Amino acid sequence: MSETSTNTLQYRFDGREDAPVLILGPSLGTTWHMWDRQVPELAKNWRVFRFDLPGHGGAPAYPAGSVAELAGRLLATLDRLGVQRFGYAGCAFGGAIGIELALRHPERLASLALIAASPRFGTADEFRQRGVIVRTNGLDPMARTSPERWFTSGFAAAQPAITEWAVQMVRTTDPGCYIAACEALAAFDVRAELARIGVPALVLVGSDDQVTGPAEARTLVAGIPDARLAVVPGASHLVPVEQPAAVTDLLVRHFSTAWQPAPYDSTTGQMAIPAAPVKPVLAPPPSVAPLAEIAPAVAQPEAMGMGRPDPYDAGLKVRREVLGDAHVDRALASADEFSGDFQEFITRYAWGEIWDRPGLDRRSRSCVTLTALVAGGHLDELAFHTRAALRNGLTPMEIKEVLLQAAVYCGVPAANSAFKVAQQVIREETTPQE
Repeated sequence: MSETSTNTLQYRFDGREDAPVLILGPSLGTTWHMWDRQVPELAKNWRVFRFDLPGHGGAPAYPAGSVAELAGRLLATLDRLGVQRFGYAGCAFGGAIGIELALRHPERLASLALIAASPRFGTADEFRQRGVIVRTNGLDPMARTSPERWFTSGFAAAQPAITEWAVQMVRTTDPGCYIAACEALAAFDVRAELARIGVPALVLVGSDDQVTGPAEARTLVAGIPDARLAVVPGASHLVPVEQPAAVTDLLVRHFSTAWQPAPYDSTTGQMAIPAAPVKPVLAPPPSVAPLAEIAPAVAQPEAMGMGRPDPYDAGLKVRREVLGDAHVDRALASADEFSGDFQEFITRYAWGEIWDRPGLDRRSRSCVTLTALVAGGHLDELAFHTRAALRNGLTPMEIKEVLLQAAVYCGVPAANSAFKVAQQVIREETTPQE
């Protein structure tokens, strides 16, 4: 077991101290116990290292804002323990951490297994929406719907104890850390970088996974030069829990045959360990195109004068983070020769110059914006800026206080109309999806 600080992770070891280290990374909302059924077999040949995400499984609630930050905390933990080189298997969010390690710290990684993973998890809007729901309603909506996301219906019905265990795992997670993890996944997109992964990779997916299914798995296999695909029949998203024997066999075979010795140091002890043949057969890399093509870089207007960088790119990034990809995509797609200059103008100046200034945080800017829109009677813009305020971390109660304050200084009729608009938006945004 472990002692943790703000820059390390809660962990545990199983297996011989002199064996090569194999790390198992968890999915969002789970704990290291999701790997319990794999550990007895894996610990025969490896020193198995499991860790909890911040605020999960009783780990200290130090939120991490990006996948890169979590990978850094993992490496800091391993550095303290003297572990320099390791194999890594990660499920879903844990898979994102594995991809990050393979891209930014390839010298540390001997071999990689990505389970129920993706180079981009859904859309940024989906995960920011999940954060809004948790901020407003707590984790209970996520907990109640976790079995249908994680397991096939037959498994959930036949295994009520495991189903309840899944619900309780999510329910006892720290909400702030869960929201931060959603933000991290919203920003995670490495589709254009997969070709730089240089270690052998097993991409493993459940045939019935509706979250990150076979299509996403094939995107990974098509992009990673040395990757093989294994589809586990009769399994959904949390494959190690639903089909533990198949996953264990696949991991044993992969890490026994694909373990790469350290190229710079022959004394590390990271040697391939012979293993008996197992039943699952890995499919060769399919010659398929990625699920989503990487859009070519769009040429932006030339940099502005006076030696300053053009704020357009930063503005587009902030605009998407605050208003959501769907809203921005609609606005840009509808622009034509008449309105295109205006879209460029607001992206560069409103979002790149003003919203991106460090003087106020985004919560404060949302408060100011809501008040100004009430004063001007701009109800259409009030609707999507109410959504933006929820994304920026304001709760419905805080938005109510902003509108009450506006009623005093902008007038009751204006605030009355604003309350109607905001009430409808808040209902839409904070009602959990069944």
